Amino acid sequence: MSEFEGIKQYPHSNEAEQAVLGALILDPNRFADVAGLTEEDFYTDTHKAIFSAIRNLYTLSREIDVVTLVEEVRRSFNDADLDAAKYIKTICDLATENSNIAEYVRIITEKSVLRKLIDASRKISEKAFEGTGEVKQIVQYSEDLVFRIADERYHTELTHISDTVKENYARYQYLAHNPNSYSGVKTGYSELDRYFISLDEGDLVLIGARPGVGKTTFALNLALNVGLRYPKKSVAVFSLEMSKEQLVNRLVSCQALIDNYTVKKATFTDEQWGELAEACSKLSGTEIYIDDTANVSVTDIVTKVRRLKDPGLIIIDYLQLMRGESHKDNRVLEIGDITRSLKILAKDLKVPVLLVSQLSRPPKGLKEKRPQLQDLRDSGSIEQDADIVMLLYREGYDSGEGEKNNFADNSQKTVECIIAKNRHGSTGTVNFAWYGPYFKYVEIDESYNKDKENDQ
Repeated sequence: MSEFEGIKQYPHSNEAEQAVLGALILDPNRFADVAGLTEEDFYTDTHKAIFSAIRNLYTLSREIDVVTLVEEVRRSFNDADLDAAKYIKTICDLATENSNIAEYVRIITEKSVLRKLIDASRKISEKAFEGTGEVKQIVQYSEDLVFRIADERYHTELTHISDTVKENYARYQYLAHNPNSYSGVKTGYSELDRYFISLDEGDLVLIGARPGVGKTTFALNLALNVGLRYPKKSVAVFSLEMSKEQLVNRLVSCQALIDNYTVKKATFTDEQWGELAEACSKLSGTEIYIDDTANVSVTDIVTKVRRLKDPGLIIIDYLQLMRGESHKDNRVLEIGDITRSLKILAKDLKVPVLLVSQLSRPPKGLKEKRPQLQDLRDSGSIEQDADIVMLLYREGYDSGEGEKNNFADNSQKTVECIIAKNRHGSTGTVNFAWYGPYFKYVEIDESYNKDKENDQ
């Protein structure tokens, strides 16, 4: 029991707990009505023991009555002080077969949550009084405790397929009349969207490329497209490698079509000043948020994203720089834990998570330079956890020389976006034009290219 009990009694309802236990003893088939409860939701040790015994017997498909229940309590808990037979009989005498068990479960659950919040507040107080560690870490610890309590209360039940079919059919009808009302967000690239329709809620999307090919820029282009297309949705960009000032410089170059050298030096012409002002105004009107904390963890990301209003896309650049919270002696296992946690994050928050990842360089002498799924560095379970994997390839950029060779080159470079995995549809390749000085990706219209070839 907590020190708080010396001041005030913990929230609980003896009557509701007795009513639920009595209803289960009279009719064990009603256990399905309390599937979300655990023994920890009960307040007294006696009630915890009785509920646990009922659950054990129910799981083993054994008969549940006063005699079998008393024996199970004594066998499991070896409690000589518990007059189990007398108390269980009292509970049965108080119970009614038509009891409002759903309402009693609600009461027990709410009281349990209140007790957990009290315990969490005590732990938070202790951390704050200790004064060790950074304040930011204590705040994140506090938020994590509270959010964990909320998450524990969410339980999904078995659903008959007919219910989901009806829901889906209604959605089909709605989408047929409202084609732009899909879930998730479109990438802003029509050819890419033909493969995905949209980056769906709960998707873990991976962008992989070798050093210098332009994976960060591609991710930023997607962030910009989504931010401009969905002005009310939040786009969170977590950059573990570059500062927010560097990222904004790139976004300004991309939106204003002013080369990055000019942006960094601020040597604008009169015309460019106008273009710059317009670009900055459009960027400021989006709900794009940037976090440039190095060595960020999944817990850090969850804590920060939960504060956002209506998150539409989360971008993390990049995976190999992330800090794991377990298996730190084994990087492959650590990466696996990170990607699994990010997939859970995407599903829980109903938001697509776009994860940038470094690819291994191809072995010398290898003829086929295009990246493949097995090139994912420290792969672990990346391929397994991701719903979509896009691999970027630019001919001649296998050595990792980087984008530095492109900044003074205004010519168009072709980048292949290889859709190596697509859980929702087919795989294939979409070609992009890459303009280095502007950090801009433009989709190449394949039908236009074919028409040009036919005219020659």
